[in-house]
Amino acid sequence: MTPTALSDVFAHVDTHQHTFIERLIDYVRRPSISAHGLGIAEVGQFLVEQLTALGLDTELVPTAGWPVVLGRRTDHPGGLTVMLYGHYDVQPPDPLDQWLSPPFEPTIRNGRLYARGVGDNKGQHFANILALESLLAVQGRLPVNVIVVLEGEEEIGSPRMADFVRQHRDRLRADLVITSDGPVHESGQACIHFGVRGIISFELRARGARRDLHSGNFGGVAPNPIWTLVHLLATMKNDQGQVTMDGFYDRVLPPTTLERQALDSLPIDVARVKAELGLTEFDAPHDRPYYDRLSVFPTFTVNGFHSGYGGPGTKTVLPSEAFAKCDIRLVEGMTVEDTFAKVEAHVKKHAPDVEFIRQGSMEPSKTPIESPFTEPIRQGVAAAHGQDPLLIPALGGSLPDYVFTKILGIPAFLVPYANADEANHAPNENLELWRFIAGIKTGAAMLTYLGAMQS
Repeated sequence: MTPTALSDVFAHVDTHQHTFIERLIDYVRRPSISAHGLGIAEVGQFLVEQLTALGLDTELVPTAGWPVVLGRRTDHPGGLTVMLYGHYDVQPPDPLDQWLSPPFEPTIRNGRLYARGVGDNKGQHFANILALESLLAVQGRLPVNVIVVLEGEEEIGSPRMADFVRQHRDRLRADLVITSDGPVHESGQACIHFGVRGIISFELRARGARRDLHSGNFGGVAPNPIWTLVHLLATMKNDQGQVTMDGFYDRVLPPTTLERQALDSLPIDVARVKAELGLTEFDAPHDRPYYDRLSVFPTFTVNGFHSGYGGPGTKTVLPSEAFAKCDIRLVEGMTVEDTFAKVEAHVKKHAPDVEFIRQGSMEPSKTPIESPFTEPIRQGVAAAHGQDPLLIPALGGSLPDYVFTKILGIPAFLVPYANADEANHAPNENLELWRFIAGIKTGAAMLTYLGAMQS
C-alpha cells in the first residue's frame, strides 16, 4: 500500500507540473559541456542555489578537473541516508545541422522536450531535486536523510570521481545510492538496474617502414602493418565469438538464481530488434540469450581501424603505420588492472613489436537483487507508475557506480526516468514530459518507502 501522505505529494506534483516543466526548460537551456568547459561553473553554481533553497547544506567542491555539487540534509539524525547521484555536464551538441531546433533552445514537440542534456542527465536529476522540493512542500521534512552528488565530468569518463569519493569519504556516508540516468526498458516499462559493466579502452599501433611505400616496388619486402594488426586481432577473438586471450573469462561470475530469473523474465522481441538494426542474425555465439549478452558476458570491440589510403579510386600504397582502437566491457568479477594486464601480455606474446597504449577505464559494479533496499525501491517505482518495474541485473553500458559499491561499500541502484528513444549523445535528444513528471513522483515515492523502513 502507498503511504497515505504520498498521495498528497503526487497531487502537489500534478498541480505544479507546468511550473516544473518551465523550470526544467530554464535549466536545460544553460550549456554545461565538460569536453569544452563551457558553462560548467555557471551551471554548478545554479545547482548550488537550487539545493540551498531546499535547506541542503550545499557547496561546489573543487577537483583537479570540473567541480562536484555536494549537498546534504539531515532530518533524521542516525537514520537512513540516501545518496542521489547525477551529472550536470552534457555532451557536445555536434552535428548541429541535424538538430530540428537549436540544442540549447529547448523546444516542445508532440509532448517531448528537445534539448541537449534533457535526458542525459539534467531532466532526470532535476526530477529528483523537484521530488525533494515536493516532499518538503507537503510534509515539511524529508522521509530520509539525503546526500545529493552531481558530477561535472561524467560525459568525459568521470576521471576524477574515484579520487573525489576517496577524499570526501566522511562527507559521503550513506546507506545506499540511487542514480536516475539512461533510458527505461525498450518496452517503455520502468526498471531497476542493479549493476553496470565496466570498460577499458586501448589502442594497438603497428609500424612498418619509416614512410609509405610503393606496393609494387616494396610489396613482399617491407612488412605491412595492416596485416600485423589483422593477424594479431585474429588471435584475440575467434569466429565463434569467444575472446581467446589467456584467462580472459577466469573472473567472470555466473548469474545468481535471482539474476537468472530476472534475465529470463525480461521481455524482448528479437525479430523486431534485428529488423530495426538491419540484421539477419546477432553476433556469435548465436545461441546466447539477448540479455545475457548485455548483463552477463564481457565484450571485445574493435571501435576503429585506420591505415593507408581510403579515398576514391585506388592508390597502390604499402602503409607505414596502422592502428586499431578497441574497448572491452567488463562484468562483475573482472577488474580494470587484471584485464589490461592480460591484453598487454597477449600482445607481447603474439606481436611484440605492436605498441599497446592504455586509455580510459572504469570498473564494473553489481548490487545483489536480494538487497533489503530492493523492495522499498520497487514499491516506490510501482506506486508512481501503477505497475511493477522490471529488474535488470546489469546495464550493458558503463557508469561510475564502482566508486559507491567498491570504494564506499554501499549498494547502488539505477532507476532511469527517460524514454527508450531519448537519443542521448545524439542530435534531437529529448525527454517525454509525462516521464519527467513521473520521475518526480518516482523519486518522492522511493524516498518515502525507504523512509518507511525506519518506522
